Amino acid sequence: MGTEAGAGGGGEGATLHAVSSAVLAVTRHLSVHEVLQVIVRAAAQLLDARYAALGVPDDEGSFGEFVVEGVSDEEWERIGPLPRQHGMLAAMLHGDTPKRLKDIRREPEFEGWPVAHPVLKDFLGVRIQDGEDVLGIIFLANKRTPGGFTEDDEELLSLFAAHAAIAIINARLHEHNRELTVVAERNRLARELHDAVAQKLFSLRLTARTASALAERDPARTVQELEQVERLAAEALAELRAVIFELRPADLADGLVASLRKHVEVLDRAHETSVRFAAEGADVLPEEHETVAYRIAQEALYNALRHADARTVDVRLAARDEHVVLEVADDGSGFEASEAGRSNGDDQGGLGLASMRERACSIGGTLSIDAAPGRGTTVRLEVPL
Repeated sequence: MGTEAGAGGGGEGATLHAVSSAVLAVTRHLSVHEVLQVIVRAAAQLLDARYAALGVPDDEGSFGEFVVEGVSDEEWERIGPLPRQHGMLAAMLHGDTPKRLKDIRREPEFEGWPVAHPVLKDFLGVRIQDGEDVLGIIFLANKRTPGGFTEDDEELLSLFAAHAAIAIINARLHEHNRELTVVAERNRLARELHDAVAQKLFSLRLTARTASALAERDPARTVQELEQVERLAAEALAELRAVIFELRPADLADGLVASLRKHVEVLDRAHETSVRFAAEGADVLPEEHETVAYRIAQEALYNALRHADARTVDVRLAARDEHVVLEVADDGSGFEASEAGRSNGDDQGGLGLASMRERACSIGGTLSIDAAPGRGTTVRLEVPL
């Protein structure tokens, strides 16, 4: 863009394009900081401004977040610490109308700007609000088109700020939900740690005491008890490794296929059970969907390796008929699948089937269990593309 006519006549299309960039950032589930950066960049492009900034005020007279566009990292470092809520920034935070100025340097509120700060002239700033709550301020400076910012620009930035408020709120909600999910996941793992490892450590302690008591009067029995100590210690170590492995965050930077392949390779080396992986062009899911699919695969693999007494476990991932299909199939002991739907949360001795179904539902997918005593188990996740 570069003209007032562009801001007016083509403004609606440009606004939708800029807003879609911010919404896209949210749908990718980026952090709040990254969403703010997308908003600032979109605003600068929308109104053809050389500089743009967005500040989110804190309760201590400063800004919890302050992102800029048009200033290099080196320039930002020379500028110094984050600005305080004073001068023009304070006027924008506490005023109820946009600020559109021909030359900000001539305003009485223009004070306290760092020496290394870029020279600003024409200026346009508005508040980003959620009702009466001020989420932040966004301002632009030095419009590339001669003549400075116009009334149409002011209206356009105000409209954009209203959409930016939605993007910021959604990003904050996503981060909050992600924090709750992490807490719930760690609580679940803590329960597993207590149930599986603590019981084995308790048994190990009792067995060691028995061996100590028998050491002098029954050496043969002592040897048996010490062998039991060794077995229990090995089992406890295996349980700890499994839980610690689950506690490690899933690194999906390389995509679901690469991450699952790496996970399967590690499990194949760590267990006597043969764990295999196959994939057919399934790297097409959004980031959050990939995370859920990965966690379901983890849970299903954990069940197969811990409970099924399987010789082989196959993990298959494929894109079929507008769906991504994930299957974890084992040839182990299986169970009565009809009982899975009757559980109250501690289903099938802690297999976590209810948790997997909830996760599948959260991304619009479906989870099915094909199992029977003596013929193994197949966990199947289908997620629409």
